[in-house]
Amino acid sequence: MHISQKIQHNIEKESATDTITLDYEARFLRRKRLISDSGEAFLVELQEAQTVSERDGFVLDDGRIIAIHPKSEPIMKITSSNIARIAWHIGNRHTPCQIQQDHLFIQQDHVIEDMLIVLGAKIEKLEAAFMPERGAYGNGRTHSHHETPLETKYSHPNHQH
Repeated sequence: MHISQKIQHNIEKESATDTITLDYEARFLRRKRLISDSGEAFLVELQEAQTVSERDGFVLDDGRIIAIHPKSEPIMKITSSNIARIAWHIGNRHTPCQIQQDHLFIQQDHVIEDMLIVLGAKIEKLEAAFMPERGAYGNGRTHSHHETPLETKYSHPNHQH
């Protein structure tokens, strides 16, 4: 079985020899056995956990690249006449969010959906690729909070970690 210990960013899709389709949760990994879309098993073994995107590829130990495709999943398209207020409430709940000019996408969640409707948002449920913002500190995940070197560097001096 081949091993990938490196992610190549901004790949040319034509240079890839295979693809793998992963949902949002599966695109955050450090060490995991994966199976490409053509059925080839390989092991991802990165130095640290990271989020990979549709512009990335796994570089196998023999030099081949497996391009990453985002998998369609249940998401909600959110529109509102006050999209900034809606975005604040989503962020305040540490919910991953894909931001567009006049709408937002989040994963389907009935509790968040109910809150957004009360706030006046319009919700459309769809199946589509979910590619939320990576986050201010580059780790791409908002579910847990741990201090990072960037966070230490840019924190307010009176802020307690």
